[in-house]
Amino acid sequence: MLRIAIIGATGIVGQQAIVSLIGHPWFKITKLAASERSAGKNYRDALKDVSGSSRWWCMEELPEEIGNMQVEDASAFDPTSVDIIFSTMDAGAAKELEPKYAKTTPVISTASAFRYESDTPILVGGVNMDHAALLAVQQKNRGWKGFVSPKPNCTISGLVVSLKPIQDAFGVKQVVMTSLQAMSGAGRTPGLSAMDMMENVVPYIPGEEPKVETEPQKILGKFTGETIQDANFGITATCTRVPVIDGHMVCAFVQTVKPCTPEDVKKVMMDYGKDFAELHLPSSPAQLIDVTDDPFRPQPRMDREKGGGMTVTVGRIRKDPILENGIKYVCLAHNTKLGAAKGALQTAEYLVKNYLKLI
Repeated sequence: MLRIAIIGATGIVGQQAIVSLIGHPWFKITKLAASERSAGKNYRDALKDVSGSSRWWCMEELPEEIGNMQVEDASAFDPTSVDIIFSTMDAGAAKELEPKYAKTTPVISTASAFRYESDTPILVGGVNMDHAALLAVQQKNRGWKGFVSPKPNCTISGLVVSLKPIQDAFGVKQVVMTSLQAMSGAGRTPGLSAMDMMENVVPYIPGEEPKVETEPQKILGKFTGETIQDANFGITATCTRVPVIDGHMVCAFVQTVKPCTPEDVKKVMMDYGKDFAELHLPSSPAQLIDVTDDPFRPQPRMDREKGGGMTVTVGRIRKDPILENGIKYVCLAHNTKLGAAKGALQTAEYLVKNYLKLI
């Protein structure tokens, strides 16, 4: 069993990482770390101290072994004490600490701190796994024995999975999208108040749209041997927050290079990802994309847990009457599973098996 540390363990994504790793056949949680104020406390007490009451966000009961584990100070954490680090910190702390960890130890991160570095891939399961070869360039450039492998912004996880088969079969010329993002994407601290969200939609998420408009091109780009050549299409986005706990929905309008019908798009989506599923990674679903013909789907409450929260659900695939070669559809992905903790675990599984070759 490989030894795992979770840094930022008291946050929502850190908690989801714990749930995803419990009972894992390859990995065992041996270390938890968070901010200085949580250091020295057992994990259960650290959760209480953050908000004044029990703050275990996940529906599953907190395991006794995890609850009694002592939380270490992330700034003083010894990365050589584990085999792999899951970093679920915010971007500011990640920018400072992840390079220190990566000198010796692989870091799988949900933070944005290194997403835009030229020697850093943004891996999404089944979409761009050939980009993992860029990690060797990163290690050489920086003199690291480990590496930093970040996950994408949670909003675009479902979008890029749905775009990849379209890009491969028909080419993508441009994308117009509007997101309806769940409240858990804002985190628990400071998070969103009930007064902000009840009977309400917030039409702006600070800093979100630039990420959404740039990350997909890198993810869907081409590895050149030294860096990533971005895909040659543009995205324009509007990102909103809606009163849903989990599940980010995206309404996408895609102009393709080659003409295609909704039936064509459905077929390539349904056929997509079989080779990745055959790797049999513990956290991967049997199907990367599920396409529904029900015009009232996808819906967060009904579809976000498909494939253990790792399957993207696509519905309402239609011809667009304005865009030349235009296709429009709705996709849904679980933002704290596929888009964060469990997606990071899937990346770790792939890298451990196919890059580090430890399994």
